[in-house]
Amino acid sequence: MGTFKYSGFDARGKNISGTIESAGLQAAIADLKERGLTLSDISEMSARKQAPASVKAASDGVAAKKVKKGGISLSFSFGGAVIKGKSLSIITRQLATLLSSGLALLRALRTIRDQQKGGAATVVENLATEVEQGALLSQAMAKHPKSFPRVYIAMVRAGESSGSMDSVLNRLAEFAEKDARLRGKIKAAMAYPTVIVIVATGIVAFIMLKIVPVFVTIFKDFEAGSLPPPTRFLIFLSGFLTTRLWLFILIVVVTVIVYRILLRIPTTKYMIDAVKLKIPLAGPVIYKTIIARFSRTLATLITSGVPILTAFEIVQETVGNQVVSKAIGKVHDEVKEGAGVSNPMARTAVFPPMLINMVAVGEETGTLDAMLDKVADAYEDEVDRAVEALSSMIEPILIVFMGGVVGFIVIALFMPLIKLAMSMSGG
Repeated sequence: MGTFKYSGFDARGKNISGTIESAGLQAAIADLKERGLTLSDISEMSARKQAPASVKAASDGVAAKKVKKGGISLSFSFGGAVIKGKSLSIITRQLATLLSSGLALLRALRTIRDQQKGGAATVVENLATEVEQGALLSQAMAKHPKSFPRVYIAMVRAGESSGSMDSVLNRLAEFAEKDARLRGKIKAAMAYPTVIVIVATGIVAFIMLKIVPVFVTIFKDFEAGSLPPPTRFLIFLSGFLTTRLWLFILIVVVTVIVYRILLRIPTTKYMIDAVKLKIPLAGPVIYKTIIARFSRTLATLITSGVPILTAFEIVQETVGNQVVSKAIGKVHDEVKEGAGVSNPMARTAVFPPMLINMVAVGEETGTLDAMLDKVADAYEDEVDRAVEALSSMIEPILIVFMGGVVGFIVIALFMPLIKLAMSMSGG
């Protein structure tokens, strides 16, 4: 039995704190949830009344092990070995299966290592070495921030605290698989339009660099005289690309570099993310994808036993959009002051009514994680439909646009030829 200090709020949004005796952290969380409480933090009180080792505090510094000396933060991690997204999902599922079958953690890691190649095998071997030396799995993972995101490590810490590592890893695998499936659908839907753009761009570039100069020579040989404005513009553009292609490439490279620099500045990144949400056709898809990811991640963290304040901090870092991230920060601050979740969400004017209403129901019934999962399912379905609709709209728009570009080139080139033919016929 242990004594746990907790804080949170009830169905009415009233701030509540106190202590509870329970067999373990997960049992304490379950008891408090049965009372209808939404936890913001929970930690075990030591016998000597030292600072509690809370799950929230344990999640700090998850990105990497840092040592501050003289105001400088030093980060340590192993080489360049990295586990990529798809491999991480497979490894997580394998580890959950092996632990569920009763295999010891160290042996499970070594078994998985033997099935991997390259960087993944190196990372898993490093994990096994750290665990063999007495480190927790989450502590070993924290030394590989490029392989294991913060949400992943926080859930593993919660699993270690509750003794339910296999079930937590199963949730992680499901979370990673659903996220990968959503990303895959978006990429697949955008594949055909991307191919159209690439092929059409190649054709236009070939015409501008190889075909137009031939027509320029013909115009000079036949003394076409004054050329129509569209033809003059086309010849100017072709000449620019032919003689100053390096300048065009330089402009593109500088634009990309400036864009990346702007993304590193908080103010401009916020403005760029705000513009992304307002892009015609694509904006709603981006917004729904963010809401689906937010709901799924938050639900997975809460279900795994991560306190809600820590869960909000993690989701704020992983949501991928500064507008939504700032709104999550405001909700986090109000929850920390003792407010509920749904009312602060409504005041941000960023989250959709459906999410707010479901969160309110979850607060009242003590099933916040289940409600968030349902919201995630609903928005993932909406994203699927929206992506299909967007793809079906983009294809004809691109075809018409590219056809218009090629048509303009053809007309601009043949207008002087038609004029020459008519003058020769008249002569």
